[in-house]
Amino acid sequence: MAMVISSVHATLFARTSLFRQSNGLRSLTFCLPFSSSAASVSADNLSRKKWKQPVLSVLDLGGVKIRREDVMRDDPTNNVPDNIFSKLGVQLHRRDQHPLGILKNTIYEYFDTNYSNKFNKFDDLCPIVSVKQNFDDVLVPEDHVSRSYNDTYYIDPQTVLRCHTSAHQAELLRRGYTHFLVTGDVYRRDSIDSTHYPVFHQMEGFRVFVPDEWEASGMDATSFAAADLKKCLEGLARHLFGAVEMRWVDTYFPFTNPSFELEIYFKEKWLEVLGCGVTEQEILKRNGKANNVAWAFGLGLERLAMVLFDIPDIRLFWTNDERFTSQFSKGLLGVKFKPFSKYPPCYKDISFWISESFTENNLCEVVRGIAGDLVEEVQLIDNFTNKKGMTSHCYRIAYRSMERSLTDDEINDLQWKVREQVQNKLNVVIR
Repeated sequence: MAMVISSVHATLFARTSLFRQSNGLRSLTFCLPFSSSAASVSADNLSRKKWKQPVLSVLDLGGVKIRREDVMRDDPTNNVPDNIFSKLGVQLHRRDQHPLGILKNTIYEYFDTNYSNKFNKFDDLCPIVSVKQNFDDVLVPEDHVSRSYNDTYYIDPQTVLRCHTSAHQAELLRRGYTHFLVTGDVYRRDSIDSTHYPVFHQMEGFRVFVPDEWEASGMDATSFAAADLKKCLEGLARHLFGAVEMRWVDTYFPFTNPSFELEIYFKEKWLEVLGCGVTEQEILKRNGKANNVAWAFGLGLERLAMVLFDIPDIRLFWTNDERFTSQFSKGLLGVKFKPFSKYPPCYKDISFWISESFTENNLCEVVRGIAGDLVEEVQLIDNFTNKKGMTSHCYRIAYRSMERSLTDDEINDLQWKVREQVQNKLNVVIR
């Protein structure tokens, strides 16, 4: 299960679909249509479905045509903006010369070497999934914060952009897979700073054991799975970071028990690497594995790649600037990024009286929708309530391009558009 590290999703692994096996074995294709009855549509029916000619733009996800209007629907619950739709299908993790692809392949190498190619690999699963897949199938409580429209991108009330690769776990189990790695792009409405981006990439690992395996060890099933999990992940950490000091921290996730986080001592500080645990029996029971035990882990590729490659800003992963892309080569993990941009940031403040419906994630969506990757950070710098009970927030917006110098006119134009859209869309009063 992919593990969530952010505070909002602290109890989730780091946010039936399209399957394509990347190791040359047979492939499966299935992508959800967008309706409450999506789960009942078979892969064969979908493959025969004739998609309408696109009006504005169209994506090809594993052979299934997805129109812009299919994702950005005229539905009151839809909160997917253009800048998020534009990221669908990019799949940075499938580029062998990109830091994320290099890291993914290095992890593949570890599992292929130590487990004799036992793990099936999936890295082209459709990111459009049902609410059931994204939340219910991995036992996320109905009142969990991650289900809110403030945190997750909804296409309609029953369909979302996956917020973790764990959304594919149940389907893979039902299809008979017992050892698998799932890598993919995941989507979350989030804050704006150097380490947060609304699209990022995760990898989930999953292994199922049969009774003969733990009975032969003389250990109970849970202890056996936990011991095997820790041995596996300590080996992976050494494969990525070398001979580092490690420690295990007990934690909580709704879909594993017991649950752990692995930390390593790297560059004179403790770094959280991944989350993991022994899979809840209810998940196995629901998916035809009642007599088994399993473990799962999840990690964020950007989080590790920023450390391994010394990449200072998460926006850089999305740049096509050759000064960035030319620095990395297939199979070379840990090449240190050489900064090429020395352009200073430009700061603009915006103050307004908030309403009860205001959220910072909504503000960040507005700013990102206007400035795109030219916005580096949105930070709350002042917060006060007057005698009338009205609350004012002041946010400082940092604009900076990683590739060029921004002009004063360009920045002022962006800021005026931000002010206008904030007032029009967020039900606030500009001060």
